Formats: sequence, structure tokens, C-alpha cells
Amino acid sequence: MISLRQLRYFDALARTRHFGRAAELVNVSQPALSMQIKEMELELGASLIERRRNDIQLTPVGTEVHRRAQEILNAARDLADFARHGMTTLAGPLSLGIIPSIAPYLLPEALPLLRKRYPDLQLRFRETQTKTLVDELLAGDLDVILLSLPLGHSEIETLELFEDRFLYVTQAARAAATERRISLSSIDESRLLLLEEGHCLRDQALQFCSTARSAIATGKPDLGAASLSTIMQLIANGFGATLLPEMALHAEIGENRAVRAVRFSDPQPSREIGLAWRRRSPRKHDFLALGETLKNSAPGQRS
Repeated sequence: MISLRQLRYFDALARTRHFGRAAELVNVSQPALSMQIKEMELELGASLIERRRNDIQLTPVGTEVHRRAQEILNAARDLADFARHGMTTLAGPLSLGIIPSIAPYLLPEALPLLRKRYPDLQLRFRETQTKTLVDELLAGDLDVILLSLPLGHSEIETLELFEDRFLYVTQAARAAATERRISLSSIDESRLLLLEEGHCLRDQALQFCSTARSAIATGKPDLGAASLSTIMQLIANGFGATLLPEMALHAEIGENRAVRAVRFSDPQPSREIGLAWRRRSPRKHDFLALGETLKNSAPGQRS
């Protein structure tokens, strides 16, 4: 009979594609992990992996076994979560993933409120890009993620929290003194500075503009900054403009007179901020309570 331990070992190996890294991930020796994988293959009567010089690859059977193993492991985690948290709200460990274009602007307000409302909550954080968060959520490494919606994944349930509008930010010397609103069609797309590939904020900005099509047509390299703070410094020194989420306005601009934020004409471009969790998770009541607190912490939403 296949054990949960073997499934955990195989899941780690399938995700890392390396025996050494997989062993570190599950805190066992590499020979012990290798032995369990071999026993699992003997039990199933099928080869799950192809061993290569520097890594491993899953066989077709191994790919399907890994998919089913993740379902079993998630079900086991859900069972434990139900037993531990079924009768309480936001108590004990909870792993929250959050994208970089939200974390530094919402957490400073949200964390004190969460600590006050739910003193027994043990919150753990993971800040990275959307794709990685979704993968780790589905793998059971994260309980819930905070990001920009929609996701459109059949195994994930979402909760919309609030709308975050975009502002046009440029060097103050370039902005007309009397200009209070700007239309998307009037901005110079060739001057836009965006985050690097992989950030959903970049993708959203490109949805509102035709920059993506222009870059492809002209063969320009796909460049970008790693943070909004870097982009603000570039703009302050006359290098381009950007679309800035309203929640980042105070932190990234504040009293900086070198840059200026201008609102767009209606309908204003915006992004929908929300939570996402595995549809079968038994902790939906926790996520709803978390969402309410995060919503109350958001700029323009605080009660």
C-alpha cells in the first residue's frame, strides 16, 4: 500500500526534479528518499521517473501519478485543517501568499487590525508573482493568496474585495499644471515604464494600452523594473511615465514633488483585488473573515 510519506516524497521530487533538493524539502537524506521512490515504483508496478545526469523527468505514468498524489495530499491537509480549525475562526497557522504590487501597500494597515481582531492567528507570508502563488496554492503549500482577479481556474474559489484604480504618473515638469484628468488615448505609450515580465501589474497595464502590440511589431526587447520604487525614481529623473495602482500612491509618491499623479477620465482603468483558495478547502470561513479585515484595511475602504 502506498503511504502518505511516499506521496510527499514523490511530490517533492516531481516539483524539484532533483533528488538532493527534494530530500532537503522533506527533511530526509537523499538515499532515504530514493529508496522510498523505488519502493513506490515497485508497489505500483510502473516507472515514475527517468533518471538523467543532472535532473530527472517524469514518465507519462509519473505525471498522472503526481497529479493524483497532489489531490490525495491536499485532501489529507484539508482533513487536518478541518479538525484543527473547523470550530474556530482565524486561529493557529495560516499561510498567505501575496503579490509584490499589493504587499507593501496593504499589509502595514492590515496586520495590526488582524492582530487585534484575531490574536491567536499565526500568519505566515509568501510574497512572489502570481503564477508561483497559484502553483503553490494548488500544491497545498499556501492556504490562501491575495492577488489581482480574475483567475479562472476550476479548482480555485475567489472572493472579490475591492477595486484599485490606476493613476498616470509622470515627471511633474512634464505634466500640465491645470491638467486634472487624462485619457488613455492621449498618453505616449512609448514612454511607459513597466514592471518586468511575470508581474500581473505589467500585464494589466498592457491590457489598457497597445504597448504590447507595438513592442512585438518593432522587435524591441521586453524590459522592465523589479519594483515600483525603481520606476518612481526613474520617472522623477525624467525617464518615462507609468500606471500606478492607487493603493501605492502614498507610499511611492507621498510628498515627492518631482513626480505627479493624474487621474484618468471615466471609465477609469482599475484592477480587482481579491482572495483565492482551493475550492475544497474546509477553511472558507477563515478566508471570508480574512477578506473582510483586508477590505477594511484598504485605502479608501477603511471604516
